[in-house]
Amino acid sequence: MKYFLLSGILLGFIVAGQAAEVAELSKSGFENRPGGKEADSIVGDFVLRSKFVEAVVSGDLPLRRPNMSGYYGTGNHTPGCLYDLTRRGADNDQLTVFSPCLQKGDVTHVRLVEDADPATAAVEVYISAATSGETVSVTHEYRVHDDWDGILITTSFASTSDKPVVKNIYDHWTQMRLQGSYKGIRWADAIDPADKCGYAFAWVTEGGAIDAESRIKERANRRLTLEIAPGETVKIARFMAVGSSPAEAVGLVAKIRRKLNTTPLSWQVSSADNSNLENARLMFIQEGQKTPPGYFDSDGKLAFPWFVGTHAVEIQDIGRDTIETSIALEVNTPFAQSSELSPLSQVNFSVQADGSETPCKVQFTPRQGTAKLNLGPSDRAHGCVDQWHSETGSFAVPLPPGEYQLAITRGPEFSRHTEIIDLKAGQTIDVKANLERVVKTPGWVSTDFHNHSTPSGDNTCGTEDRLINLAAEHIEFAPTTEHNRLYDWAPYIEKLKLNPYLKTVSGMELTGAGAHINCFPLTPEPTKQDGGAPVWNKDPRISAISLRNWQKRDPDRWVHLNHPDMSENFVDRDKDGEADGGFAYFGNFINALETQNYRTSNILSKAPFIVGPARTGLGKQVTVFREFIWLQLLNQGMKVWGIGVADAHHVHGNGVGSWRTYIPSSTDDPSAIDWREISRNARQGKMVVSSGPYLEVTTGNGSIAGENEKIDGPLSLKVKVQCPEWMILDRVQVLINGRQVEAHNYTIENSKDKFKEGIVRFDETLSIDLKEDAHIIVVAMGEKGHLAPLFGTSSQAGIRPCAYNNPIFIDIDGNGFQPNGDTLDFDLPVGGLSVQKVEALLGK
Repeated sequence: MKYFLLSGILLGFIVAGQAAEVAELSKSGFENRPGGKEADSIVGDFVLRSKFVEAVVSGDLPLRRPNMSGYYGTGNHTPGCLYDLTRRGADNDQLTVFSPCLQKGDVTHVRLVEDADPATAAVEVYISAATSGETVSVTHEYRVHDDWDGILITTSFASTSDKPVVKNIYDHWTQMRLQGSYKGIRWADAIDPADKCGYAFAWVTEGGAIDAESRIKERANRRLTLEIAPGETVKIARFMAVGSSPAEAVGLVAKIRRKLNTTPLSWQVSSADNSNLENARLMFIQEGQKTPPGYFDSDGKLAFPWFVGTHAVEIQDIGRDTIETSIALEVNTPFAQSSELSPLSQVNFSVQADGSETPCKVQFTPRQGTAKLNLGPSDRAHGCVDQWHSETGSFAVPLPPGEYQLAITRGPEFSRHTEIIDLKAGQTIDVKANLERVVKTPGWVSTDFHNHSTPSGDNTCGTEDRLINLAAEHIEFAPTTEHNRLYDWAPYIEKLKLNPYLKTVSGMELTGAGAHINCFPLTPEPTKQDGGAPVWNKDPRISAISLRNWQKRDPDRWVHLNHPDMSENFVDRDKDGEADGGFAYFGNFINALETQNYRTSNILSKAPFIVGPARTGLGKQVTVFREFIWLQLLNQGMKVWGIGVADAHHVHGNGVGSWRTYIPSSTDDPSAIDWREISRNARQGKMVVSSGPYLEVTTGNGSIAGENEKIDGPLSLKVKVQCPEWMILDRVQVLINGRQVEAHNYTIENSKDKFKEGIVRFDETLSIDLKEDAHIIVVAMGEKGHLAPLFGTSSQAGIRPCAYNNPIFIDIDGNGFQPNGDTLDFDLPVGGLSVQKVEALLGK
């Protein structure tokens, strides 16, 4: 075994094939840590390397966790767990956390293990009985060996009790979607199969371990119990392998385990049309059994140990005929096979916007009996369900033969290209499209202040996939807002060459079991836990103050409240049904709150809540409309601006592009956007919230959203709405102090002459008589519309087109704007409102 410092100097002398290595990660060598989509090491963790693999074991550090969602809640930190595992040099970690025996909470120590064998290296984790408060001490050991394609993880229990003790020995890994068990070996695939990484583990008897399976007393969900006799010491072990596919990982574990015979299996595929082979997979077909897939590389090669016996197999690839065959594997007889795949059927795209290549999205709608399409998981850009999001305008999409309607889009400001194709087996169709920027927004940019990718922990969307999604939906400015982690998307934007289309600034979302708060800018410190982020507090005022002052105070720092519980935060702090003012003065610590977060708008509701069917399908539930309560609070004098966000966690489904916020900018070039200018304008309320329509609201004196104006006589208000041709706009409503004044309710039925065809749908100068000071909000709505032409089968399709400005404050008497205190016919809603109570209030 070789100890080493992770410094650039010493690492120059370390090469694959030398003795196994172990080190505590330091700042000097931090850039040489293992990488990958789920890589999560920080200074103080331990790095293990063998000839074949690299691993990270979390150190005994304060609040150590891989991300917010390794395990939720207080006391669920995970020192002494396996955080990363990848092939050496591959930088392809797809593991969030592996917790042996559901390990979490405090440990006594994590330290290097001294070993005379130069081919092995190890880290020990010890939890004393005193630390755990139990009568059993626990020792986990993580060991790599130059002969292994994985890591041996042993757990020793030492009982000091005079009675039998039962321990749960269930091992847990998080964020593994496609997983299963095959011949006693648990396996899992990467979230995106294109990442070509699979894991597998099983009980083994290496290192003096007992046969754990023979001692298991109870098998249940996340529960495998082992009984330890009084004073007994018991060691169990499992071997975890990492491969380029789940099948390879399973084969590597089986080879170590030796319970069933294996033999080398290799396969070479080719295609007469020399098309891309890297999406091909080998599937072992076994009725009633989920089996691990094997993936071919870009050269069409696959090789790993597999079980002796006869196997029905299929070679599958989207856009090709499936090959079905049977193979017989024999002991000590390597098996090699080759197959020629049918020519690939695919569509080549060339998409431009106003003459230049552009990011875009394509929807594929099967027609005339063509089977439902599944291009891949919902949280990736290149093939998510029936869509493809691209960072460039030149790309190819493999498809099964059939008839499809294509819809090519780039958000609501561009035209929509549609055409029908009839793709034959083995055929390539070229599609060219030019998307025109039909909605003109000079001096304003499209922003979204709240989105996520896999570092957030509560989702597994790749960061690059999120950024492609943002660009394809024409979001021009999006701060980095991962949950409980300071992070920066800028290097990924650079890598994807999206700089001309998208700008970011580093920040975060501070999250816990209460108010969530977004903030930017903040400077990531990747060597630290959570990138150097502050810790969430139940009192949102403390969280907001922490963010406002974190690292160094910045006069342009932005802080906003996410998907707020309006009752708890501003009306009824303890949600006991009695109004207490919420968290007093909380509104003074934030710049805005999310009046729109993903779902369709209810800003034109006549009440702050509704009773509808429960999400469970049983009974009824109360749904509160935060937009309505925002209007009530504005009338009480709380000047907190409203913003619209997607809060995306996937690409298809909960993706980007539904809600956005338009903000003034001195440049229309996204690469030149100044976050300070955006923040300053947003902090002044110069924002228009939109799910598609582009709304302009200006007073006769030139005041826009967020501004104050003194008038004498009627208010002159210029309202202009632009929409792409496919979008429905059928109502423009002026809200005066939150009330829907009928004289300024313009619908396509009662004011047909005011609604137009084409891009500009409404362009009127309105004269409004005011009897008191008023805040003015204009709502442009497509009450009979939806966003399906833009989102297809994705759930945003059900959102109605809607846009509204932040209030313009009008003073009619020269004494400054005075709020009128109107609660719009309903008391500010308290917490815990029952269905019966709300029904009674609505009945009044």
